[in-house]
Amino acid sequence: MNTQELKRILDSHAAWLRGEPGGQQADLSGADLRGANLRWANLREADLREADLSGANLSEADLREADLHCAYLRWADLHGADLRWANLRWADLRRANLRGADLDD
Repeated sequence: MNTQELKRILDSHAAWLRGEPGGQQADLSGADLRGANLRWANLREADLREADLSGANLSEADLREADLHCAYLRWADLHGADLRWANLRWADLRRANLRGADLDD
């Protein structure tokens, strides 16, 4: 997925979260986001099932209630990310940096 397409999806998702007309929940299921810079991204309630986020920078990202079922997060930087109520079932978190991440539910 190229940077422009990702930005369009994230902008539409932000509008959806604010309840604005035309906004749409982010569907990044199965997306190839290897090495993507998603620092500070608002991915709350986003669909990231089976997405490849290996090596991605998700530090300080808002991933509350995101669906990361079977997501590939190996070597991802989740430092300080908000993962409360996120679905991490079967997610591959090997070697991921979870220092300071909020995993409370």
